[in-house]
Amino acid sequence: MINSSVRILLATFLVVSSLTASAQPTLNPDTVKAGLFDMGKMWTFDNPPQEYFQKTYGFTPDQKWFDEVRLASLRFADYCSASFVSANGLVMTNHHCARESGTGVQRKGEDLNSTGFFAKTFAEERKVENLYVDQLLKIEDITTRVQAAMALGKSEAEQLQMREREFATIKQEFGSQPEWKGLELQTITFYNGGRYSLYGFKRYNDVRLVLMPELQLGFFGGDPDNFTYPRYALDFSFFRVYDNGKPLKTTHFFKFNPNGIKENEPVFVTGNPGSTERLKTVAELEFDRDLKIPYVLQLLRNRADALQIYNATAKSDSIQNEIFSFENSLKAYGGQLEGLRDPYLLARKGAFEQQFKADAQRLEGGRGQAKVSTGSGQKSDAANGATGSKVDINLKLWENIATNVGDLRKHYKDNTYLSPSELARGDLLVFAHLLITYADVARQNPGRAEQIKNLLETPKLTDRALEEAYLAAHLTEAQAALGNDDPYIKAALNGKSPKEAAAYLMNNTKLNDQGYVNDLVTKGPAAISADNDPLLALSRISVPRYQQASAAVKAITGRQTVLRSNLGRLLYEVYGTGIPPDATFSLRINDGIVKGFPYNGTVAPYQTTFAGLYDRYYSFNGKFPWALPKRWLAPPAELLRQSMCFVSTNDIIGGNSGSPLINKNREAVGLAFDGNMESLPGSFIFVPDKNRTVSVNTGAIVAAMRYIYKADRLVKELVGK
Repeated sequence: MINSSVRILLATFLVVSSLTASAQPTLNPDTVKAGLFDMGKMWTFDNPPQEYFQKTYGFTPDQKWFDEVRLASLRFADYCSASFVSANGLVMTNHHCARESGTGVQRKGEDLNSTGFFAKTFAEERKVENLYVDQLLKIEDITTRVQAAMALGKSEAEQLQMREREFATIKQEFGSQPEWKGLELQTITFYNGGRYSLYGFKRYNDVRLVLMPELQLGFFGGDPDNFTYPRYALDFSFFRVYDNGKPLKTTHFFKFNPNGIKENEPVFVTGNPGSTERLKTVAELEFDRDLKIPYVLQLLRNRADALQIYNATAKSDSIQNEIFSFENSLKAYGGQLEGLRDPYLLARKGAFEQQFKADAQRLEGGRGQAKVSTGSGQKSDAANGATGSKVDINLKLWENIATNVGDLRKHYKDNTYLSPSELARGDLLVFAHLLITYADVARQNPGRAEQIKNLLETPKLTDRALEEAYLAAHLTEAQAALGNDDPYIKAALNGKSPKEAAAYLMNNTKLNDQGYVNDLVTKGPAAISADNDPLLALSRISVPRYQQASAAVKAITGRQTVLRSNLGRLLYEVYGTGIPPDATFSLRINDGIVKGFPYNGTVAPYQTTFAGLYDRYYSFNGKFPWALPKRWLAPPAELLRQSMCFVSTNDIIGGNSGSPLINKNREAVGLAFDGNMESLPGSFIFVPDKNRTVSVNTGAIVAAMRYIYKADRLVKELVGK
């Protein structure tokens, strides 16, 4: 399942190539070539790929086609995608996007995860507080203004400040124009700063739950089946947008086609992919491989284990959803790391860098006449001589980025393992960090200290044992990273194991006593600095180190942001829209075909059926997570023959959850909810040979509503009968 809700992590999709190091033990990087679509197919609606679609699929969508697709597509809150699927404001998205919303509207005595939900009438549709969907109405290119403003900055920091000021000015100006007034305005960065757009969204705040399957169907197979295929999950839900208390009337929606899936037929995904990093250099990817992602995996594994133990007793739906998110991210980041450790994939990234440099040199040698081939059928601006605001072809960009990465490595441990992150270090140790920071600031800047003082409230612990488990995990991780001779580790452990030290610290700290904290703050900074509380003693060691590392990383990151912006501008200068920009949780459209793939010594079929769902149920003796609710245990024969899920070669990532799959007629034929294991390196490279998008067939949705949920009014609304 694609999930973007983990608190401090970007949910990503990426995976392992079939061409692994084991298959090529004597790989020669000089023989590896970049793939045609290594940078992906996440085309923007700013520059829709009309000619490419015509060349590839034999149909030429006009501007109206793209406009209708854009207006039927939605952003679901700030973490998923969705779409209008009826003239009465009916909205389709994933079950896993709706899980929090669904459980949020359940009433006393209900358990909607177990029973599911269906509103038999409009009156029974339940409003979800604080839920909204956004519809993209307006797009304006603001590149020239933003880049001109940045050029006035004399340093990297000033350039970024000038950019933010210009963003604010542009929003203010456009927000007062009649056609933009009342819209939610957002500045969108493409190509790391190669292009900029202003988007105007119509926000709908009255969103009501209409239908949600049981959790056992929406997440059938649980974590074991996550990121796998063949797949059997009804990962769908329906909501409805209301306007002035009545269902929204709209002409912009995707008509349901329950019979629209055919092998090798083109399908198009429209949605909001969260984040990709395909423009990252090899040096940056090696940093992720060596430091960043191993740390994230360690963090997620230890916290998920602690939450599992806690929730065995607590049995909290919100905690269970957090565990799902962690487990989802563990697979995603694990697959990404495997991809980064594949020398073939990194060699392909290296080959792209070399090709990029060569094409840039050719462009510089013949401005306006360079013939740069992108292979996509999209015309590059460089090839057309329409390069816009030119940037210098500076081949030292890659060298400078690599130097910056080297500097980041020097500060990584202190900036990461000593950071004030509750997820990483626990609430109380982070609170101790805040108290020491307050004491330091109070001595130097009393005015700013007053702002911090308002935050000095003892954290309310979810569970003492859980807090201790998080603290023990942090000490284990820090010990491995910093070493036993590190002053922080010596002070923290004092000869004990991390688990013993965590218990000692929890038993001897008084920072969970608000009265004690208030007394300390009243006595002043000197009292805080001299107090012998063990967590404060630890923080007196860690805070100065973290502050020094954090300041260094902030400066390096500022330089890196500008360098990567220049690299993005150069990419656009050389290839134009022939290469789509990285994902930024902004609306995109991508193309693919319905197609199976070789796996496990055989072939994965392009589609699965409900019969396979029952085979999986009986093969596991009906045990969780392959159990089925009672009403599913006597299916009619018509249901068993129905196609359930299918795979296609579309390019998606976290944030695309809830994206509709449409055909050339703008009909909804599927609903994207996952990728296969082979898709997991997709954050840094798109490898379409075995990369697959996993979707629910719209025919399966209709069949489930007709035969199991008896949701006749929705079936009629979607297909007319």
